[in-house]
Order: sequence, then C-alpha cells, then structure tokens
Amino acid sequence: MKVRRSLRSLKSKPGAQVVRRRGTVFVINRKNPRFKARQA
Repeated sequence: MKVRRSLRSLKSKPGAQVVRRRGTVFVINRKNPRFKARQA
C-alpha cells in the first residue's frame, strides 16, 4: 500500500473505491490491487 498526498489520480482508475476508515481516506482497487493507497 502506498501513502500519498493526493488520491485523485487513483480514484479515476477502473475498479477504484474510495473508503473512509477512522478518519483516513483509502483507495481500494479489487481489479488492480497495485493501486491501493492511503492518504497522508
């Protein structure tokens, strides 16, 4: 999982879901798990 400032480019990938857990924003991508990230 990458830690990134901006998740905008990852949000637009096919299969991406934006999830908020405990105040932290995550991007989960089941189609392509390389694009999993957490916002710093």
